[in-house]
Amino acid sequence: MAGCGAPGARQDAAAAAGTAFEAAVVAGDHLRACALLAPQTRRQLEQDEQKPCAVAFASQKLPTAFGVDGVEAYGRQAMVRMAGDTLFLSLFTGGWKVVAAGCTPRQDQPYDCLIKGA
Repeated sequence: MAGCGAPGARQDAAAAAGTAFEAAVVAGDHLRACALLAPQTRRQLEQDEQKPCAVAFASQKLPTAFGVDGVEAYGRQAMVRMAGDTLFLSLFTGGWKVVAAGCTPRQDQPYDCLIKGA
């Protein structure tokens, strides 16, 4: 299963999932981006926008991100910092999925994310 094993392997797999998500965003491939979202995040986006995921995703103003600046992976959770964006991921049976995107840090508070699950 992708993401299992040593911390380095988990970090590499999370970084690859984050990179694939950002590549889909940059390419305007909303179907692919939706496929890379965690199930609850996808449902939340559809519910918030009252549209199918790909249509709802198209209206999001996610920052353009590139290049992985750092990855922290703890068990089944990961944070992927990129130039322009920070992603949070969780490990599912099918691999790493994005649970939050378009995230910016806030002093002494949790990150503020444009797309996130409930």
